[in-house]
Amino acid sequence: MGDIDFRHLRSFLAVAQERSITGAGAVLHLTQQAVSTHVRQLERSLGVVLLVRTSRGVLLTAAGEELAAGGVAVMDDVAHLAERVRAVADAQAGTLRLACCPAAASLLAVDVADALEKAVPGLRVMLSGARSPKEELQLLSDGRADAAFMWLPVGDVGLHHAVVRSDPRAVVLSTRHPLADRPAVSLADLADDPVLRPDVLTSAEAERFWLADPRPDGSPAPRGSIVPLVEDCLLEIGRGRGIWLPPQPLEAVLPAGNLRWIPVTDAERFDLGVVWTDRAPQPLITRLIAEVRTITGHDQRLHAA
Repeated sequence: MGDIDFRHLRSFLAVAQERSITGAGAVLHLTQQAVSTHVRQLERSLGVVLLVRTSRGVLLTAAGEELAAGGVAVMDDVAHLAERVRAVADAQAGTLRLACCPAAASLLAVDVADALEKAVPGLRVMLSGARSPKEELQLLSDGRADAAFMWLPVGDVGLHHAVVRSDPRAVVLSTRHPLADRPAVSLADLADDPVLRPDVLTSAEAERFWLADPRPDGSPAPRGSIVPLVEDCLLEIGRGRGIWLPPQPLEAVLPAGNLRWIPVTDAERFDLGVVWTDRAPQPLITRLIAEVRTITGHDQRLHAA
């Protein structure tokens, strides 16, 4: 049995997915003849029959079903390995890859990337957007990012972190809420309001912090519904089905609509951190932290305190 050519395996997996050689060719942008040739060469290499052609497409043999079941994972593993190899090469060449989410951190990331490239000749900073902290964590764990901007805590997920900014907390509530006209509120004022939970956080520890749980008097925070995304959370708040307790800077980048953002006077502040993996190029991470703190003025505020 010979070695498997990954081009041939990719063609076979496309045929297995589409149940059609013609359909696989369209997906892969190859001719029908090229796909057929790849499958025949794969069968010859393995010494087995993988599929049979019919008037309605193709049927997989038992061997074909087995290869289709395991082949997708193999191709994913190879793709992730390639990403990690490129990450090592980029680090040696002076490239830093930053993940950022949500939009507030993305805006900061642009300023940081420009400052870093100006401060370090030859450095290339690549920015990758993510829709949620979970997506940022995936980029880091897959080796597709060296570091990310994330509000802490993220939980025990094997990352290093350094605080670069501290943000006050707000409550987001409906304009119909009894507290909507207040200039500020306390957590005691919100004691009976269920806190909605976008399913985007990385740990139970992070969820408790975003809920402000427990409250200053030791009572548990009332838990509201779990919703898929932040956008869904805002819609539910607008309908009066709960509140949310995010960092205040998000007000500038999320749609207001029929919502009010009100400072919470006694809620713990959010720390924005640079988080990174063991694979990240440490000298560049150190420079990154220093540049971010210069932009945010974090060190000066610490000294003033």
